[in-house]
Amino acid sequence: MDTRLPAHLEVSGLMRAAQAEGDFGMVLQKGDRDGGTILIVILDKQGLGTLYERLPERDGTRKWSLVKSQVTDNKVEFEDYLDRRKSQDPDLWIVELTVAKPQRFIQSALSAT
Repeated sequence: MDTRLPAHLEVSGLMRAAQAEGDFGMVLQKGDRDGGTILIVILDKQGLGTLYERLPERDGTRKWSLVKSQVTDNKVEFEDYLDRRKSQDPDLWIVELTVAKPQRFIQSALSAT
């Protein structure tokens, strides 16, 4: 029995969590309604992204992990990475969140899902 929350509900919850803090979120790529992988791009004050993905752990759990950070010198590399992931996985969701306090959001909202 799979206890995973359907992807569309999880994405909706992430968006609402950001909005509840007065922040903003949008879906950049819609994936499979129920089982799609979710990538979260959290933008900082400079507009640079940090990419998180829920990855499987050895104990069978799935935890949000930092996958990639965008750097000022090479913003194209980050976008290219997202484009490659989109082309590899048509079920992929990409959610972009612009939050005032990224660390707090990551600790509270991402640890709750």
